[in-house]
Amino acid sequence: MWRLPGARAALRVIRTALEKLSPAEAQSQTAAGAMERAVVRCVPSEPKLSLSFALADGSHKNMQRDQSEPLGRVLSRIATNALKGHAKAAAAKKSRKSRPNASGGAACSGPGPEPAVACEPVVKLYYREEAVAEDVLNVDAWQDGAVLQIGDVKYKVERNPPAFTELQLPRYIMAGFPVCPKLSLEFGDPASSLFRWYKEAKSGAAEPEVGVPSSLSSSSPSSSWTETEVEERVYTPSNADIGLRLKLHCTPGDGQRFGPSRELESVCVVEAGPGTCTFDHRHLYTKKVTEDALIRTVSYNILADTYAQTEFSRTVLYPYCAPYALELDYRQNLIQKELTGYNADVICLQEVDRAVFSDSLVPALEAFGLEGVFRIKQHEGLATFYRKSKFSLLSQHDISFYEALESDPLHKELLEKLVLYPSAQEKVLQRSSVLQVSVLQSTKDSSKRICVANTHLYWHPKGGYIRLIQMAVALAHIRHVSCDLYPGIPVIFCGDFNSTPSTGMYHFVINGSIPEDHEDWASNGEEERCNMSLTHFFKLKSACGEPAYTNYVGGFHGCLDYIFIDLNALEVEQVIPLPSHEEVTTHQALPSVSHPSDHIALVCDLKWK
Repeated sequence: MWRLPGARAALRVIRTALEKLSPAEAQSQTAAGAMERAVVRCVPSEPKLSLSFALADGSHKNMQRDQSEPLGRVLSRIATNALKGHAKAAAAKKSRKSRPNASGGAACSGPGPEPAVACEPVVKLYYREEAVAEDVLNVDAWQDGAVLQIGDVKYKVERNPPAFTELQLPRYIMAGFPVCPKLSLEFGDPASSLFRWYKEAKSGAAEPEVGVPSSLSSSSPSSSWTETEVEERVYTPSNADIGLRLKLHCTPGDGQRFGPSRELESVCVVEAGPGTCTFDHRHLYTKKVTEDALIRTVSYNILADTYAQTEFSRTVLYPYCAPYALELDYRQNLIQKELTGYNADVICLQEVDRAVFSDSLVPALEAFGLEGVFRIKQHEGLATFYRKSKFSLLSQHDISFYEALESDPLHKELLEKLVLYPSAQEKVLQRSSVLQVSVLQSTKDSSKRICVANTHLYWHPKGGYIRLIQMAVALAHIRHVSCDLYPGIPVIFCGDFNSTPSTGMYHFVINGSIPEDHEDWASNGEEERCNMSLTHFFKLKSACGEPAYTNYVGGFHGCLDYIFIDLNALEVEQVIPLPSHEEVTTHQALPSVSHPSDHIALVCDLKWK
């Protein structure tokens, strides 16, 4: 008898063709003798492993066993389960016939009708055609490629095959807007997985079978679903799909093998879109990904759901916005379509809910070649995405402003100035604002690196002096990254700075200094005045200029968002025009049914000097 060594065998390539087949083809191959599958999930950090397989009677078994348990105990339990299933199936058959089985007894393991007396089936586990000893521990016994035999039925063991741990379609689907499933994978990756989209057959296109309830016949792909030509993760419904539901057939993969397939159907039908959106005309300028010499950059406050769904937002901030247009499921459709349509190389987002980042933005943008990193602030945070074909992430250097100011020697001089103004210091250190800094390296030329910074400064209209100090901390930290850690790399600094071009913060960034008598040092009154002079060494410019507004709500409009660039290393190739005033005010203000945020995205193409 062969004994499995303690070292874990490497995972093998075990499945390819079957998962690519249609359900009908797969069924015919199984009937023709293809081996059943027994799926084993065994993770070193967990005390138990799981074993899943289907018995001959059609029942499905999911077992949780200790990894340190001897194999013999599991095999004994499987035999008991198989015996119970066998007896249950025999009883059901007898009940249906309303008479004893009269076709004669048969040996337990032999072919033919149900035996008169059931006996426990032989259960063995084989590896490389040798039986695995029953004293071998589960963790070592259940190897990929082993064969589990239960009576006459053989199962191919698949250890840790790719598997979906989460799979979900959005609740709101609109024609013309990309549909990207929310999914989580274990032992696999979306890029190696298979996707096949179906749409509901139009009414009257397929009649249900005679005597079969429509609820049953509708589950058959051949009778009620039409296969589309889309075999990608993202499907964009057309107007012809309006009123129909969608179905997605997914097979998880890891580049070498495939795991069990899953299907899911949309809860809702495809609805008509909102018509022309504020970003549709802008997409005419961004139809293609830019050439290698250019960096298309986007900065966008996408309006966090945690703020959009408050009673204050619905009744005071955005009373003009249709309630359904403030719902996340609706706005996500618009955000995904807008962002993917820019074909950007770098995207810096503010007010990003953690769940929106992981469940919506990552899958949608990943499907279009972008990868992202996230930094939480408090209730929401910052996200930076970069095009994988152009850049790789070299390092991250995120900070919290108040933590850096208190503990980083880099800001010792600034803190010493601030300590002289206790009221102002207290307010500054209460703010949760953060700075996200990512160093990207060109995939085409490793000598080309860039420092991408992203922030959302304190929002209060009277917080001018707080924003000045936050910006001083940000620029000192960015200088450390771009001069000390990576000498000479250019800087792109994006964000919602909550400052118009007339403010001290903007003056400080553009001019390199701010005098101690600037009015913003007393932005919240004399009690919190904190006069100090500040300087920075960067030569920065607002790449998109100073638009009339980047934020437009019922009670305010103004330019609060910027893409600051390092003039020593970068220049502006083109600025994508903002929506016209007529487009912005079609539904009075932002957000609206045609625009997902109260801010407008800044988009520009930058060029290395």
